[in-house]
Amino acid sequence: MHLIFFDDHLKEGFLPFTYTRPVSDLRIGTLTLAEKWAFDMSASHTHSEHSGLSTDTFQVYINSRWLASPSMRQILESLQPGEILVCEKNFLAFRQNQGQGKIDFQNLDSLNLSPKELPNAELIERVTDIFTKNGAEIIKDFPRLTTGKTSEKLDVNNQLIGSENQLFIEPGAKIQGAILNVTEGPIYIGRDAEVMEGSLVRGPFSLGNHSVLKMGAKIYGNTTIGPWSKVGGEVSNSVIFGFSNKGHDGFLGNSIIGMWCNLGADTNTSNLKNNYGDVRMWNYSAKEMRSTG
Repeated sequence: MHLIFFDDHLKEGFLPFTYTRPVSDLRIGTLTLAEKWAFDMSASHTHSEHSGLSTDTFQVYINSRWLASPSMRQILESLQPGEILVCEKNFLAFRQNQGQGKIDFQNLDSLNLSPKELPNAELIERVTDIFTKNGAEIIKDFPRLTTGKTSEKLDVNNQLIGSENQLFIEPGAKIQGAILNVTEGPIYIGRDAEVMEGSLVRGPFSLGNHSVLKMGAKIYGNTTIGPWSKVGGEVSNSVIFGFSNKGHDGFLGNSIIGMWCNLGADTNTSNLKNNYGDVRMWNYSAKEMRSTG
């Protein structure tokens, strides 16, 4: 099976990140949206904009906004040509009929596919979902990445609070003089990553391959640091896609940092306005500032 992800009419809701990547390449939890499906389905994947496979291949089109679940494997494998899965008017997945030609992903009704209702499918709807759903996705990604594997041992100069089976350390990772709390969720430390001395970390937390937590970092739960990043200071409920740095003191909360960004020393983001009002952000579709709620 080969998975082909498509972006629907809500792609603009994830700007500015989707200026430079499809929705399926957004990182929520430890993995990107596409990587989750690839793990669950044991399948290769691409995006509709780059797909050039033969129609002889068993291809399933999947809405990039649909959050993967292992229980969906059997349903997708049984999907027949000409059938489409829907949930509350959201198109989830379909197999194209032979000879239907180019697909308009903004108007899938034109394909005349046979709908099959799938209740309780979970999709992301707006850019803030990247961090509001991040903790739950770290927990869901943990078994994807660790089942059938053995964690490296935690050095005795560290302190672990909670169960050992909620901590996984990939080969090559280094952790020295840290306090790790997994009572609220797992901690995943990627290959060749480093947690420097004095770091305080609460799960759910994910540190990507080759990334570094600087000395004395304070990391609260529901936080993801993607690969090849360096992070210090205080971080809470934030997602760093990868290849970005926040190497010094300063607070980062309820935030999303894309790739190839650098936050200088004492950079701070506030997740509470001084007047206790709603945080507003730019809405690219409406071309105006709107409340996030």
